[in-house]
Amino acid sequence: MATPPAAFSVHHSIAYLRDQFIPFADANVSIGSSPVLYGLSVYTVFGANWDNARQLLQIFRLREHYDRLVTSCRIMGFAPFDEQYSFAQFEAVVQELLARNPAREDVLVRAGVFIDELLPGARITGLRTSLSIYVYPAGELLSRQGIHVSVSSWAKPSDNAIPPRAKVTGAYAAAALAKAEALQNGYDEAIFLDAQGHVAEATIANIFVVQNDEIITPISTGDVLEGITRQSVFELAGALSLRCRAAIVGRTELYSANELFLSGSSARITPVLSVDRRPIGSGRIGGITAKLAALYDAAQHGREPRFRHWLTPGTQSALNYPYEPGRKRHSAALSRNR
Repeated sequence: MATPPAAFSVHHSIAYLRDQFIPFADANVSIGSSPVLYGLSVYTVFGANWDNARQLLQIFRLREHYDRLVTSCRIMGFAPFDEQYSFAQFEAVVQELLARNPAREDVLVRAGVFIDELLPGARITGLRTSLSIYVYPAGELLSRQGIHVSVSSWAKPSDNAIPPRAKVTGAYAAAALAKAEALQNGYDEAIFLDAQGHVAEATIANIFVVQNDEIITPISTGDVLEGITRQSVFELAGALSLRCRAAIVGRTELYSANELFLSGSSARITPVLSVDRRPIGSGRIGGITAKLAALYDAAQHGREPRFRHWLTPGTQSALNYPYEPGRKRHSAALSRNR
């Protein structure tokens, strides 16, 4: 009997930091750096999912995640990311990193751009930025069998405070407060309301309401992250001939929904079974949620031809990128613009 492949471990992986491929354990920043002192970094997380039929990883919507980094840097006033890394250069780094971390399971890739200065004060303009990327097991952040959520007493930071269109690391202090409150009260996850009392999103995911066979998500001007998985849900719904739209969503619309689900790179499509201990619909996974989750899973893993354009096949072998311990090197695939 063949021995199953060992599970991927981030602790023994290779990371990318400051133009170098180095052991994850060595990929550190100073306690006096801007991201540590002020949360001055932006990031994106995307899936690289194991396609068993083709025996390779399928990188999910890589271009959109690159564009998110570019937009986040622009909103925050960081040095223009697209002048430092073209999309081709970014893709080359991601491909090489995945090849250096051969995983035969679903993984997540977290890419971040941070102010790379020591003791700079709360400044942004004109400061150096660096790119970091690492790979970790996807796991199951929230149960695919359904979760129980609560409406948080903490409000979602507004666009005039910490802009949600920029995926800013420091903004997740609010998410941590809401998540801690939910867990302490016996729930799995929290739902934010915005400053006007309308539904915004969960701590790490967008939210969708299903009512009378129509799928509704809070509008993008309602202090929500314009999630890439959120956009994917619109397209998946279209493929299933389901209507999906954005609108203002009130708190009590959650209680009266036929179905609820969350969407995100880490959450994927997660059914919500209850809100504030009120069962949603029958209290079980709804039919529309189940169909969307199945189609999304097929699309991510290369089993759905209609969404093959979302995928970038990963490099199949690490042999092209031998790792030499102790040697700091730039990727041969890169010609940097710095």
